Amino acid sequence: MENQPSPQERKNEKSQITCPVRSSLNVLGGKWAFSIVYTLLGGKKRFKELERSITGINTRMLVKELKSMEENKIVTRTAYPTVPPKVEYSLTDKGRDIKPILTALNKWGSEHG
Repeated sequence: MENQPSPQERKNEKSQITCPVRSSLNVLGGKWAFSIVYTLLGGKKRFKELERSITGINTRMLVKELKSMEENKIVTRTAYPTVPPKVEYSLTDKGRDIKPILTALNKWGSEHG
């Protein structure tokens, strides 16, 4: 007779199965992530340029989102040793791969929004 997994073991196995959509939302689930990516699709931006381009975001939230996106390899932060300090943000290849998703969301929003 084979050993059957207990209900708890089955539950643990299910919780370890990852859903690609859930994984994507874990990376891009921040309220401002798509706005940041959309803005950076136009090219490198300094922090204040980003902040001015995204209506409604505050400084603290932008810093938080950018740090998270940098950790997830969506955004690259480049600091230049100048006075005053100059920092630019740009999309990585992984970040640019989000463009078709934004295009599809834009189309869906236009049709159903």
